[in-house]
Amino acid sequence: LVSVLSSAIIVYRLPWTWKCSKLLMKFIHAGLNTIAMILAIVSMVAVFEFHNSKSIPNMYSLHSWIGLAALIFYSLQLFLGFVVFLLPFAPVPLRAALMPIHVYSGLTIFATVIATALMGITEKLMFSLQNPSYSTSPPEAIFVNTLGLLLVIFGALILWMASRPHWKRPPEENAKVLRPIGGTPEGTEAESTMTDGSSADKSELRIGNEAARKQNLKLDEAGQRSTM
Repeated sequence: LVSVLSSAIIVYRLPWTWKCSKLLMKFIHAGLNTIAMILAIVSMVAVFEFHNSKSIPNMYSLHSWIGLAALIFYSLQLFLGFVVFLLPFAPVPLRAALMPIHVYSGLTIFATVIATALMGITEKLMFSLQNPSYSTSPPEAIFVNTLGLLLVIFGALILWMASRPHWKRPPEENAKVLRPIGGTPEGTEAESTMTDGSSADKSELRIGNEAARKQNLKLDEAGQRSTM
């Protein structure tokens, strides 16, 4: 879940994916999240079966509570992502309103998964290392503690990449405007002519509105004089 979910988070942030179509990247993002969800469900079932076979109580530790909460919220995140952002039924204003929430909740779930993994490996060490004990820092403890530090560094890098504006997918790459053959990057002569014409029309419109406003003022003054 840590590795596949992190890949789904940064798939939009990799510069070599900016040339791909936005729809393709949506399908890749959704596919990676689906794979991560399937693996998380399989691992959760394996944990319960292992506990039941060894007569170990279920759902008693903070590690299990936070892990189950992360899985539930992740399933809701995946469902809403499919319905709102992947299927073409949700209106654009709704997508724009939910996008910040979608991004924030995804990063929060990822940080929760990292915390769950850290608590899980610490819990496993405390139960497994009896002779020598965990407190004497045997090689197993040093190895797993190092793994925990690497998880923290990895999670921090993913969150940093996902929160930096210069890693964001450029909007101009999402929709490319086709230019006519022989057209210049700044635009064709016809476009500049149309721009000049529209500017002239706007100037004439402003002059006409000013003249109409003055005429209305004169009429109002005349009406007031006749009333007085």
